[in-house]
Amino acid sequence: MTLILNQIIQTSFKHGWFYHYRINLTHVENTCNNGFSQLKSYLGRVFETCPDDKFITGPRSSALKFPVDVHITEDNENILCKQTSTALETMERFKTAHSKVQVYMLENDLDTISVETPIWLDSSEHPRFTDIFNDDGALSGHIDVLKVLNDRIQVLDYKPKAVKEKYATTQTYFYALMLSVRSGIPIDKFQCGYFDENNCYFFEPVDVAL
Repeated sequence: MTLILNQIIQTSFKHGWFYHYRINLTHVENTCNNGFSQLKSYLGRVFETCPDDKFITGPRSSALKFPVDVHITEDNENILCKQTSTALETMERFKTAHSKVQVYMLENDLDTISVETPIWLDSSEHPRFTDIFNDDGALSGHIDVLKVLNDRIQVLDYKPKAVKEKYATTQTYFYALMLSVRSGIPIDKFQCGYFDENNCYFFEPVDVAL
């Protein structure tokens, strides 16, 4: 069932367990009309056309355990850290840290357009799919936080103890790749990152070498 509350549309997908997909209609309208209409269209239609079967079998981006070669920039003064800290301290409506961070940003940050966004990639959509994943089931995942900022689509993952992460770059890179394929927007329009209340890291997915 899809619900609308204060310009936030939400639904739940049972993809192994329940994921609560939410978009902020006002934020989407304000950020996606200048060159990202394809993203706006995808975010809307996934409510009705998300292929649930692709999330039951096959590799999951969050479970990938191999590195990708890319330069990472640390930006611990980024507003993401402050937003995360505020969310963890003030969002009493939710029990989990992920929900607190996600909904706080969706409600309070004008650049945040969606959370837990479902994405997937079929084996036929990447020339090295079987070699990379040793599987021919669809790659799938859910993007923690999606922003549009400075004419870039930011694919972001909240990672408690982000400084200790080994494979967050791999996870978010494939998130960006999947969303690029699903939306038809070139990968050079994306930026990837992961963060917590203390640390924030960014990289350019177009520069990733597998």
